[in-house]
Amino acid sequence: MSQIYQLEEITAIIQQNPQQWRPLVFTNGCFDLLHVGHTRYLKEAKSHGKTLIIGVNSDNSVKTIKPMKEKQPARPIVPQQQRAELLSNLRMVDGVIIFSEATATKVIEILKPDIYVKGGDYAIETLPEAPTVLSYGGKIELVEIEIPTSTTKIIQQILAIN
Repeated sequence: MSQIYQLEEITAIIQQNPQQWRPLVFTNGCFDLLHVGHTRYLKEAKSHGKTLIIGVNSDNSVKTIKPMKEKQPARPIVPQQQRAELLSNLRMVDGVIIFSEATATKVIEILKPDIYVKGGDYAIETLPEAPTVLSYGGKIELVEIEIPTSTTKIIQQILAIN
């Protein structure tokens, strides 16, 4: 079982024992309602390196992300600590951090993952973190979305039941 770290803490741990952690894979997101699309994505992300660290958007940062602001009901539904704990209990996850910015650029600048993974619904050209990853020689992998499941669609189905 992994744990939830502060950014400075996990950075120091990785620097003390890089052979245990690298190549390090990093991905990030809201992970509001965990579903099979998430778990398959994370399993594929982990396959690109030795360890997988997930950055979870804080409750406040979720509210600042434009597409999330436009969705109803208000997001996130699950509080940040619970989202982080759920992810930390997944077998393929080696660590979780919660970050408060709208993008993971600051986290990536500090952590310097060897591989940054996002879903295939992104494009490197429009990925805000891409310039940072490429600036230190990191690699970006866009993984295919195997099952087109979305938290928004799940919420809409639940609301339709009422």
